[in-house]
Amino acid sequence: MKQTFLAAATLLFLCSCTAFKQIGSGSNKSAAQAQPNQSGELKFLNINVDVEKPVVKNTRQPAQAAQEGAAETSAAFKYTDNSADEAEGALMLQTKYAALLNTEVNEVRNLRIFEYIDEWYGTRYCMGGTTKSCIDCSAFVQLFFTAIYGATIPRTAREQYRASKKISRTEIKEGDLLFFNTRGGISHVGIYLQNNKFVHASTSGGVMISDMFEPYWIKRFIGVGRIDKEILAGTQ
Repeated sequence: MKQTFLAAATLLFLCSCTAFKQIGSGSNKSAAQAQPNQSGELKFLNINVDVEKPVVKNTRQPAQAAQEGAAETSAAFKYTDNSADEAEGALMLQTKYAALLNTEVNEVRNLRIFEYIDEWYGTRYCMGGTTKSCIDCSAFVQLFFTAIYGATIPRTAREQYRASKKISRTEIKEGDLLFFNTRGGISHVGIYLQNNKFVHASTSGGVMISDMFEPYWIKRFIGVGRIDKEILAGTQ
């Protein structure tokens, strides 16, 4: 009886192992997803895919980047500061010469002229002088025309009068020449600005702005001369 029981148990165990092997084998085939080749044999694909991440390099060192950023910021503030300074300087110049010309600030328009005058303003007078140490009336006019208009005109007041086109006082405009007789003949010259005012190198006050209708000047007034393009071309 005992031998019969052992034989039955052994047979049952062997049957269980065979079934387990078949189940495991089928499961492996399903998971592997094998592909047949032309000969009918199964070969498994074994492909390794490596994905390499791109590396972005920063060629600028942290200190360099900080310096460049600071430089850009500094340049921006410098530009803004310069613009503000220039605007303030222009307004101060306009205000100063508006008072001297007895006119409105917005009427002082040709800043290049007034910047040049301002460089010379107050320079003392001396006969034959041509520098900022001292200068005479005709030398100031000659240098003014060279700096502002890029033109070469004669040196003396008398020669400038001859080279100019005579016009009526009612037609006068900025840049025209006013001639006076202070010592006999054509002996003084100035440059008309606006509102009856002219700039000149006076024997008493040096480079200054005066009114052509002041008693001293209107008594000695001779006429108005204009240096036009044709005359300028002939004097260069």
